Amino acid sequence: MSGTPLSAAELRERLWQAVIEGGEFEAVDAVRAGLDAGWEEEALLLDVVAAVQERIGAEWAADRITVAQEHAATAINERVITALVHRRPADRPAGPYRGRVTVSCVDGEWHAFPARLVAEVLRLRGWRVDYLGAQTPTPHLVAHQHRTNSDAVLLSGSISTHLPAAHAAITACQAVGVPVVAGGRAFGADGRYARALGADAWAPDARGAAAALEAGLARPAAARNTVDDLPHLADQEYTMVVRSRSRLVKQVLADLESRFPAMGAYSDAQRERTAEDLVHIMDFLATALYLDDAEVFTGFLRWTAEVLTARGVPVHSLVSGLDIIGEQLHDFPRGLRLVREGAAALRDGAAAGAAGTAV
Repeated sequence: MSGTPLSAAELRERLWQAVIEGGEFEAVDAVRAGLDAGWEEEALLLDVVAAVQERIGAEWAADRITVAQEHAATAINERVITALVHRRPADRPAGPYRGRVTVSCVDGEWHAFPARLVAEVLRLRGWRVDYLGAQTPTPHLVAHQHRTNSDAVLLSGSISTHLPAAHAAITACQAVGVPVVAGGRAFGADGRYARALGADAWAPDARGAAAALEAGLARPAAARNTVDDLPHLADQEYTMVVRSRSRLVKQVLADLESRFPAMGAYSDAQRERTAEDLVHIMDFLATALYLDDAEVFTGFLRWTAEVLTARGVPVHSLVSGLDIIGEQLHDFPRGLRLVREGAAALRDGAAAGAAGTAV
């Protein structure tokens, strides 16, 4: 790629303009121009296509593109990958056969784009890849291992609320002798949740996943129980909060309406959206309880506050909801601590924002 007249920045901008304007053919032309200029397929996938996908998500979070635009741009980017890598084998030299692996998303995880990138990079590097796509139920993932005896499972997750399901998948695959490489934002920027859940390795990206496989992974020797990895689950707070979620959401909604009469004027759509937001809050709280890690909860709240602010929704409404949730969790010491830490993080963030505006 030395001396190419097309830089990564130029290719990314060309691809971005194409996907955001709905230009599928123009998007494919952009990556093909990269190939013609001497770029390797892997570099185009990870340094151009993946970078544009990151920008799509960031632009949606900042409320600069709509949900429909985000979906359309992602769909085009998916087809760009297909056009880039699904060429006749004669078009590329044959490489060494390294082994067979399974690439799958955690059960419940719809964000399959990162897993698709991993699958295609591994194929380019000579692995036979069984790509199972989005939200693969754990029993079916394990059944596939019985049939194929993969050298490894590469498990992708983007949303932290799927970590309990990821834990079940990790332990189930290891129980049948298949090591697991975990990757994706859900597992933490440093992979700490992958380690907490007992994964055999963690990869920050597709190149990292390839490196982990190339370094070699030992076959797991014995099965483990969930509490072996996370002994704090013995207090049952996670289980009780999950079982009580619907009741808690209804109670918080009722308390919000009694304390904030303005909610009485909400439309059905606004009420439904508020209920959905409360469900997300409870799901992230439950996941923080599962891991006994406040950052899972506070990180989600900070992100939510940024999204709400970009859409003109005051953050104090979120803090009020947390205060009411805390009142409902008075018998759950870990849960109450997490809620209070989350509310404090939001108040600190709001104060810092106000101070910055004043300056």
